[in-house]
Amino acid sequence: MLKKAKIILVMGAVISAMVLGFISVSFADKKPNVVVVLKKGNTEYWRIMKAGIEKGFKDFDIDGKVMVPTDSTAQEQADLLMKAYKEKPDAIITAPISLSVKSTLETFTDVPVLLVDTDLPIKNKTAYIGTDNLELGKKAGAFLASQLQPGNKIAIIAGDLSFSVFKERIEGATISLRNAGIQIAYLKTGILDDPKTIQSVITKLLRDQPDIKGVLTTHDTIALPAIKELEEQGLSIPVIGPDGLTEMLKFIADETIPGTMAQNPYDMGYLSVETAMKVINGENVEPFVDSGVDIIIKENAEHRLNFYKKIVK
Repeated sequence: MLKKAKIILVMGAVISAMVLGFISVSFADKKPNVVVVLKKGNTEYWRIMKAGIEKGFKDFDIDGKVMVPTDSTAQEQADLLMKAYKEKPDAIITAPISLSVKSTLETFTDVPVLLVDTDLPIKNKTAYIGTDNLELGKKAGAFLASQLQPGNKIAIIAGDLSFSVFKERIEGATISLRNAGIQIAYLKTGILDDPKTIQSVITKLLRDQPDIKGVLTTHDTIALPAIKELEEQGLSIPVIGPDGLTEMLKFIADETIPGTMAQNPYDMGYLSVETAMKVINGENVEPFVDSGVDIIIKENAEHRLNFYKKIVK
């Protein structure tokens, strides 16, 4: 009887050890889970960022997912964020469409929330990964000024300045342009990314300010139609649009324009995942992770074009 009891005890111990070992292996094999909710998915800028995010998932062995609102509305994004939160991920990364998603994000008090591309003043934000837009504006203004002479007139065509991204870019550019003695002769804000609207803005600009020597915009989807319309009018003047998209790079490579500023959406995506991984591992991270700004000119435009060809599907 005693011998039988000993056998049962030994077997129990072995089974317990096997169960504990199985549990330990299961937890060891469990990958960190990160959900990313972007603004859009069907434009080159966001496809580049998604490529950086997916490279981060692979490099850091993360079980990751990217979600994109179909119609790019704030309400749809808020719904996706809530869906992501209910999946209980280890971290949520998002590029907020507008301030209206702030209230949704502030309910996520038990999961790290990281913002990418666009910053918001949310109290539970772990980090913002993206561009210093004031600095980008300063560099854009200084580069445009370097192509001109003191006293020359330029135009600024901007998106909705209620978005801090655009507001900060214009503030930075204005500082550099005024320091260089460049006159801001024309300022148009609230411009939508509609080529026909931008075409009419350029037509009016040339009628009202025929001696304009340069144009600065808040982003490439304004800059590109502006360049095309200026070409139609037979004018070759520098136009700055700070996204560094493929079509803009081609204009630089063929010397239609001298250069531009470029954000780094690929790096933004990768760094956001890397920062999330640090947070999951219990490391301290900086509240602002700067993804940098590059000056693109003819000499390096081709290199970036080739890189985008490899990563953008």
